[in-house]
Amino acid sequence: MSSMFQETLAFILATSGWVLVSSTLPTDYWQVSSNDGSVITTSTFWSNLWKDCVTDSTGLSNCRDFPSMLALKGYIQACRGLMIAAVCLGFFASIFALIGMKCTKIGGTDETKARVACFAGVNFVLCGICSLSSCSLYAHRITSEFFDPRFMDMKYELGAALFIGWAGSILCILGGSVLCFSISDSFTKRFANYIYKGAGRHSHISSHPRGQAKSVNQRPPPDNSNSSRVQHFDKNVYV
Repeated sequence: MSSMFQETLAFILATSGWVLVSSTLPTDYWQVSSNDGSVITTSTFWSNLWKDCVTDSTGLSNCRDFPSMLALKGYIQACRGLMIAAVCLGFFASIFALIGMKCTKIGGTDETKARVACFAGVNFVLCGICSLSSCSLYAHRITSEFFDPRFMDMKYELGAALFIGWAGSILCILGGSVLCFSISDSFTKRFANYIYKGAGRHSHISSHPRGQAKSVNQRPPPDNSNSSRVQHFDKNVYV
């Protein structure tokens, strides 16, 4: 599989995940009131990160925005911050990926484009982690209240936005990891190619009269070696 194809596949996966993560912010149903079927209900209560709503049997909805930031519950504030951070990271990651991909003509040298693409992959992974943490924290709050026998208030179930956010988070993490892997694989191949060519330049082989391989770059023994001393001594003796 070529590195260009890997980059394109990773970009499609990560960008699709970022779009799914971004679509959870305006989605209404983060949690929905549960109905066990024992009592006929005429209203459905639901809420997201921004408001509480109720829908009657006729389909009319009446929503109430959350109070000020200081009056919000801590887990809602954390989920808001994580989701906004995820959307921003995915946005910048998409721009950096377009600059660093090989199929685009934007950017400088291949090494610079590879670094930019690797940075985009890291941002996609961080985007998926932030979104996954936000959806998991919100879902943990719902499930802990639902299965707590001491909780006597209205109980809620998981809404559609949580499943969309989980799917988008997985796609962002998967696409960002593939993008980083494709860049590191190309770096490894380029480094191995460079080592191979460098070794070839310094290993020119010439034929020895006896048929043995002899390196041209082999240096002669120094003047102060034992062999030169013996030859000099023999020459003085027989003169």
